[in-house]
Amino acid sequence: MVSKSQRVLPGFGLALGYTLVYLSLLILLPLGGMILRTAELGFGQVMDIALSERSLAAFRVTFGASLLAAMINAFFGLIVAWVLVRYPFPGKRFVDALVDLPFALPTAVAGITLATLYAGNGWLGRYIEPLGFKVAYTPWGIVVALTFITLPFVVRTLQPVIEDIEIEVEEAAASLGASRWLTFRRIIFPAISPALLTGFALAFARAVGEYGSVIFIAGNLPLISEITPLLIISKLEQYDVLGATSLAVVMLALSFVLLLCVNVLQWWTANRHKNTEPLEVAAGRAGGAQ
Repeated sequence: MVSKSQRVLPGFGLALGYTLVYLSLLILLPLGGMILRTAELGFGQVMDIALSERSLAAFRVTFGASLLAAMINAFFGLIVAWVLVRYPFPGKRFVDALVDLPFALPTAVAGITLATLYAGNGWLGRYIEPLGFKVAYTPWGIVVALTFITLPFVVRTLQPVIEDIEIEVEEAAASLGASRWLTFRRIIFPAISPALLTGFALAFARAVGEYGSVIFIAGNLPLISEITPLLIISKLEQYDVLGATSLAVVMLALSFVLLLCVNVLQWWTANRHKNTEPLEVAAGRAGGAQ
């Protein structure tokens, strides 16, 4: 245990006070102000706004597309992270840098680019739409934009975890006769599942609040491809501040509940992994189960 004199940043009280003040100014005060402003309306009025046909449609599009995009990236992000960690190949550094491109690229630029690609006369849209699958200006365009934006969250969360898994453990399971699928199911997946859930939660949270990249490819049709952030902006443009804050508070509550469920699942998975047998023993069992 590190003594007080050996701590790099001394002064727990000062550091804790700074942390609480910083978080209060950055997070608690804005959210508290929004909730207090919504409190000017009665609970019934807030529910009337949130349960209107247009609001419910926007909630379905927003959370449905965000959940689907996070699930897509949970699958393909795992593959990308695995390839980047385990396989050397020409241009690996370039591919690794491409993963971070959605972080650096302005979301409006990403939206315009995707809309140009998937429009009816775009490079990809001209071949996809004749097949009966329209992407641009539909809910599918929202999923594409959110998938593009949230990919780095999953990949960067999984990479260090995969790097910590020793290849010798997989080789030991293979030498004992375990198949690739059994090795993945009994050894790899239990080790990476907490990080995978973390990446999924981060991707979902980022997708729910996305605005810039979506509005250019979604079409923004009420009841069809209108996201909740756009509906909030529309209400603000109509000077309906209370209606906009009501939708924001409802969206905040729904996001909090969903993220709480994901975090509880992540906590349960992490504790379960702590109580499981070491990887070397799991490799032996995987080989013996073959």
